[in-house]
Amino acid sequence: MIGAGVFAAFAPAARAAGPGLLLGLAVAAVVAYCNAMSSAWLAARYPASGGTYVYGRERLGPFWGYLAGWGFVVGKTASCAAMALTVAAYAAPGLSRHWQSAIAAGAVLALTALNYRGVQRSALVTRIIVSVTLLVLTASVVAIAVVGHPGTQALSGFPGSGAGGILEAAGLLFFAFAGYARIATLGEEVRDPARTIPRAIPIALGLTLVVYAAVAIALLLELGPDDLATAADPLAQAVPSWLAPVVRAGAALAALGSLLALVLGVSRTTFAMARDGHLPAVLAAVHPRFGVPHRAEVTVGVVVAILVAFTDLRGAIGFSSFAVLAYYAIANASAWTLRRWRIVPAVGLAGCVVLAFSLPAVSVISGIVVLAVGAATWPIRFSSRTR
Repeated sequence: MIGAGVFAAFAPAARAAGPGLLLGLAVAAVVAYCNAMSSAWLAARYPASGGTYVYGRERLGPFWGYLAGWGFVVGKTASCAAMALTVAAYAAPGLSRHWQSAIAAGAVLALTALNYRGVQRSALVTRIIVSVTLLVLTASVVAIAVVGHPGTQALSGFPGSGAGGILEAAGLLFFAFAGYARIATLGEEVRDPARTIPRAIPIALGLTLVVYAAVAIALLLELGPDDLATAADPLAQAVPSWLAPVVRAGAALAALGSLLALVLGVSRTTFAMARDGHLPAVLAAVHPRFGVPHRAEVTVGVVVAILVAFTDLRGAIGFSSFAVLAYYAIANASAWTLRRWRIVPAVGLAGCVVLAFSLPAVSVISGIVVLAVGAATWPIRFSSRTR
């Protein structure tokens, strides 16, 4: 969760809600908690890799599992684009949009080449990246408080906008929480998952929420909601000039680390769906030497590289949030059938639907179209898979 989102999501959220993004952050955290707990209960019941792709299939039927997998693939593909654009925004702030798109595409293709040869982000590298990111965020907040020029007048208009703007901000900030349910997918690798996973999730969410709230308040006080809304690299603009290069390097490292892991995950889900007959079988090939699903990886990398040329950061975040909220709506509906603590999946399902349709209209329309395309291809894929 501590990755590209904390460096990129606050600007579009401020555009939607002004200082009300703080309320949006709280709403996004509540929905994320419900989604994660529903996923945790399902993971304890079905300790297999695949997440909601498995849960939807087992609890609601094959179509819903397929649709969840489809939503995950397209949503996380957009997340890859958002992370690549975050790399470019912080690493090359003075360049034009076209050059930044080229840098973002280059980052995607370079990491795809690494994944192609079986290079994966280890647990040690993950800890290093998160530690560096937390140090950068801590230094930024402290520098803003000590030598910056924070002004409480930035919060004078709180909550800043009506309920619609706050919900839109919550939907956009939901992107920043992406990753929490990966804990729930570790059911096969954790001792006593029924006890361990439900305890780990609220701890992780709580710590992350504290970090996000501190960064959000610092940005609002230093930049104000109007300047924050228009900043492509808000944290680098908020800190003193001598600290800005460190922040830019830390943001690029965090985004690259998230991008490496996410390209890996999306390509594996694509491979699994192709192997199950839900995507073209050609994507289910495994490289004879490197032992990786090379065609799925190359396809995902090329699609993301093309996507960054035709979308901006806000559009990528909005579309990703819509598709991933649809994914977790299916997870909550699946958890509802377990008949335990139904208030949690009920709140999660309602929250996913409300936040999804509170996003910018372009994100909602494009998300509906892409999910509809996936649903329309289901009969074709199902009949061919049956044959």
